[in-house]
Amino acid sequence: MKRFSCFIFLLSALLLCSCGKSDKPKLTMVTEATFPPYEFRTGDKVDGIDPAIIRHIADTLGYELKIQDMSFDSVITAVQSGKADVAASGITVTEDRKKQINFTVPYVTAQQVVIVKDNSPIHTTEDLKKYTIGVQHGTTGDLFVTKNIKEPQRFANGALAVTALVSGKLDAVVIDGEPAQVYLSQQTGLRLLPRPLTSEEYAFAISKKNVKLLEDFNRVLNEMKANGLLDSIIRKYKEQNTETAADLLVEDSKYFWIGVKEAFELNFIKDKRYLYLWRGFLVTLYISFFAVLMGLVIGFVVALIRSTAIQTGRYKIPDFFCRMYLTVIRGTPVVVQLLIIYFVIFGSWDIDKVLVAVIAFGINSGAYVAEIFRAGIMSIDKGQMEAGRSLGLSYFQTMREIVIPQAFKNVLPALGNEFIVLLKETSVSGYIALQDLTKGGDIIRSQTYDAFFPLIAVALIYLAVVIFLSSLMGKLEKRLKENE
Repeated sequence: MKRFSCFIFLLSALLLCSCGKSDKPKLTMVTEATFPPYEFRTGDKVDGIDPAIIRHIADTLGYELKIQDMSFDSVITAVQSGKADVAASGITVTEDRKKQINFTVPYVTAQQVVIVKDNSPIHTTEDLKKYTIGVQHGTTGDLFVTKNIKEPQRFANGALAVTALVSGKLDAVVIDGEPAQVYLSQQTGLRLLPRPLTSEEYAFAISKKNVKLLEDFNRVLNEMKANGLLDSIIRKYKEQNTETAADLLVEDSKYFWIGVKEAFELNFIKDKRYLYLWRGFLVTLYISFFAVLMGLVIGFVVALIRSTAIQTGRYKIPDFFCRMYLTVIRGTPVVVQLLIIYFVIFGSWDIDKVLVAVIAFGINSGAYVAEIFRAGIMSIDKGQMEAGRSLGLSYFQTMREIVIPQAFKNVLPALGNEFIVLLKETSVSGYIALQDLTKGGDIIRSQTYDAFFPLIAVALIYLAVVIFLSSLMGKLEKRLKENE
């Protein structure tokens, strides 16, 4: 127990220590990098119109820029909670959003447009009411369609919605105009409806508490507009994405006509995209391993307190808090717990996101491990305890030497199952800008618009790890039986 606790404490200390320091103050930007040409990934770098503009602003103001890639749903929350200084993800200025956040001066005018297939019977906005519409969750397109047309199907990002349209799961996709042009250039058989749904303006989101940063951003943005630099950046990335999309379309057509080899090269070899899966896999293993250790420690302590309280009537107050912990953790989704720990509990702390994930998943796992351990302890015949006490052993000595070893052997299959569940639960880490295995597959899919290969690759990697863990647990069970 003490060794486990010290190990986790040392890990936390190492994660909190930074590898190097810069004299410049940091400026943290949050975005979802699946929105070309405004933000997209090229290797490990997040690039696009928004990052390029903010890089210039950061250089002008003397900041060191740090970019975090997270779910679009979380970018404004990250700024509100102090986790980030500015959100830039093609964010439309709306009156509702103004109540929560400050916006800079607009830097571009955009439109919400409708993508359909070439042979689609949809020709006007009125036609949309009869068909299935896909949107990116939380966007102004989502709000407009919900309010004025019908309830849409919501996706985590625009790339997923377009993929669903191409595969026949949707009849139309409502999305911002510039990304729509990129998607159309990457996919054959799609067209835009002639009339856009709305006209809107993009701006950067900054916390209402950070008035000085808002003023500085507006000043530099106005200078960029005046000297033509803003128009130059926007024009450069629009042209660049058109060229890149044309290259990708050639590769994509090869996939349909030549087969699996070209599709494999497109999804994993081209631009070394396999590295997204490899790095994400390492992050997933790292989080899972240390969360398991933390969950074991928490679960064992809680189970010991609860079973002691049941058997002896002691520790009523600790038992009450343990029951509250179990009720809250098992009664709420793990993704909600992760967001609360990151944005609320550690909202004002500059803490490593990997450590946040380890804590969140460790606390979640501890609740289930506690009940598994308690069930194992309570399953041991009371005569075992009585025999130990009659030999002069104390209650805790009897638990340690007689009851717990037997209980551990009984609950080993259930513990193994909990570890496997925990491994798969880490797939929601992308909500706090962690690039885990699932997020790595999402990044590849957002670049190639091939849903099959990235998803199958992610599934096979998870399956291989689960088979390996199951094999280890089987060998451990066999070894314990031999020692009987």
